[in-house]
Amino acid sequence: MKKVLLLIISIYFSAILNAQSIGKPYAVYSNKGKEVEFEKMTRQLSKNDVILFGELHNNSMVHWLQLQLLKSLKSMETNLTLGAEMFEADDQLKIDEYLTGYIKQSNFEKEAKLWNNYATDYKPLMEFAKENNCNFIATNVPRRYASIVASKGLEYLDSLPASSKQYMAPLPISFGLEVPGYEEMITMMGGHGAHGSSMNIVKAQALKDATMAHFIANNLERKKVFVHFNGDFHSKQYGGIYWYLQNQNDIKSIGSISVVEAENLDYQEDYAELGDFILVIPSDMTKTY
Repeated sequence: MKKVLLLIISIYFSAILNAQSIGKPYAVYSNKGKEVEFEKMTRQLSKNDVILFGELHNNSMVHWLQLQLLKSLKSMETNLTLGAEMFEADDQLKIDEYLTGYIKQSNFEKEAKLWNNYATDYKPLMEFAKENNCNFIATNVPRRYASIVASKGLEYLDSLPASSKQYMAPLPISFGLEVPGYEEMITMMGGHGAHGSSMNIVKAQALKDATMAHFIANNLERKKVFVHFNGDFHSKQYGGIYWYLQNQNDIKSIGSISVVEAENLDYQEDYAELGDFILVIPSDMTKTY
């Protein structure tokens, strides 16, 4: 009996040492620099009208944690509405038809404009919505309109027919480089062409951000939390979607998650500006594409 007990203890401590040598798959910090448990983050975020989850599109751990966030919120009996950048507003009817059972999964996946990594990264979120009777809102502007702005500017949108304008935020789109992140975009493009093509690219980003904020606000329901998934650049530093949402009268509180890939999971001072919670993922985490 003693030998069996010693063997069990040996296996237990061996497992712990192995886990420590491999390292943690992620860490969560508040914007005060305190490491927090995933469940505690979930509880705090559940108190908001809107949760913006800024993701890295190809990080497998991030996508798994998105699903865990939804499951955790559901276990707390939080009523949810889901939405995502990865679905364009003119596909909303197809999403509704699929979630309500009017069309088959195969028809939906064939006819909707799905990202190449839909099957691995976003299908679990859509299926969660279907299984739990949650609305799923396609919040992004159709890419053809963003392309117009990138080449011709925001003013050109005025010439579109009314039937096209239903898929974007009301015109005119408010735009300014005071929105966090937009100056960074200019810098990333070399800091040139403030009145040319690079500025139009930033304006196309603004169209996307304003439109996503518009459809989030339009689909808020009393006693429901709207969980929105978007690229981190669309909401980090309280810019992008977050900035546009602040101008919506019906929204009282917004919670945000920002994601960082790093060689180690230690907190860095510059993380504090990124969001309410910072999710740090090892930089060698498996990528989905």
